Amino acid sequence: MKALYEYEAKKLLRKYGIPTTREFLARTKDDAKRHAKKIGYPIVLKIQSPDILHKTDAGGVVVGIGDEKELEKAFDKIMENAKNYEPNARIEGILVQEMVSDDGIRECIIGSKKDPQFGPVIMFGLGGIFVEVFKDVSFRIIPIERKDAKEMISEIKSYKILKGVRGQKSVDFKSLESSLLNVSKMVWENQGIEELDINPLFVSPKGVKAVDARIIMK
Repeated sequence: MKALYEYEAKKLLRKYGIPTTREFLARTKDDAKRHAKKIGYPIVLKIQSPDILHKTDAGGVVVGIGDEKELEKAFDKIMENAKNYEPNARIEGILVQEMVSDDGIRECIIGSKKDPQFGPVIMFGLGGIFVEVFKDVSFRIIPIERKDAKEMISEIKSYKILKGVRGQKSVDFKSLESSLLNVSKMVWENQGIEELDINPLFVSPKGVKAVDARIIMK
């Protein structure tokens, strides 16, 4: 089994028409500064290591970095945290990523796993920290059609949150359905994908954007 780096996983997502955050891999602090200027502050920094799958647990993520001085401190802190968390970790670099903010954003998750009996299945639900707490998800066997994607979205208990509550606008359901269809196609055409998680997938009235992604290949 091989876990793709986040930037590799997102490259595959973009190939299948799934929007992702704008980002660049930095191997040095100067690289990070240069990439941050291209993206524009505020930014996010994330450790990229095959030995650190849970980046947040390792202290490998810093969000809301507003300028170059903050970037320098965050870069050093992430590298220090990574070494403390896993002294022998192989570090590919640090991902410099755009900071996505929108009042209308709702966090979702799209996942896939190979079932021993049914083969690849796709999962959808409310994402972020809530997926582990509420386990409010729906499943289908891959490949799916648009009607399946619509059903998956509408049958979770949190559907009303996506529709909009307390004055919030409804999310872009067409883009969300297309993301489910595109993930289904990607997994179906790449049988080496054993596991996939897009969490969070930011969904808003303006569309969708994959903020973090994890893919494990056979």
